[in-house]
Amino acid sequence: MKSIFPALIAAAITLLPNSALPNTQIEPSAFTAKSGEKLWNQTQTISGQVRSCASCHTSDPRQAGKHIRTGKPIKPMAPSANAERFVDPKKVSKWFKRNCKWTLGRECSEQEKADITSYLKSI
Repeated sequence: MKSIFPALIAAAITLLPNSALPNTQIEPSAFTAKSGEKLWNQTQTISGQVRSCASCHTSDPRQAGKHIRTGKPIKPMAPSANAERFVDPKKVSKWFKRNCKWTLGRECSEQEKADITSYLKSI
């Protein structure tokens, strides 16, 4: 069975004492905002299109973005600018799965989700 909401765990990891951490394969100290920022801005070419998280969400996740195909507005990703981020585990899981597949051509690993979440929480 897949682990339960690894992104939510990553988002809350800094608030929990070590004794409260769930059994994960990744050490919390391995989550880095620097790696998350690098992944956020990293470009991939998928189906002839250059993509990155920043393509829709902007290079500054504190700013509103816009969906690249539909033009639909996207609220800021950084919790400092949008308190709604990372509060609903189902939404977090759904959007990581969908956006990673579109951006990277595959699902994000737990490490990548934790790094991105750490980055977004740090700004």
